[in-house]
Amino acid sequence: QLQLVESGGGLVQPGGSLRLSCAASGLILDRYVIGWFRQAPGKEREAVLYMNRNGMNTNYADSVKGRFTISRDNAKNTVYLQMNSLKPEDTAVYYCAACSLPFSLCNLPNFNYWGQGTQVTVSS
Repeated sequence: QLQLVESGGGLVQPGGSLRLSCAASGLILDRYVIGWFRQAPGKEREAVLYMNRNGMNTNYADSVKGRFTISRDNAKNTVYLQMNSLKPEDTAVYYCAACSLPFSLCNLPNFNYWGQGTQVTVSS
């Protein structure tokens, strides 16, 4: 069964850090473009960061530049989202997703597989 499972969300104070994990089963993550997305209450889901198959990060949300990075552990078939200097506006449900298409075609509607999401709340 193809599955992505996120973990690591929670409550953190402004300025703090969290690392989200996205563990895969049934698919090999380094064969896909991996995206992290988020959805805040009342807002549309937005792309945060993508990782290409070669491990390069691409930022899609200007608001996270310099603060969020993706990494991948091929041995564990897991992708991580390291989030530093968190702000209240980063509060959202965070999702990882995998896209089997060429990188240039991987926009939100074209991601094939999605995790269930993990809540991140940034508040004092």
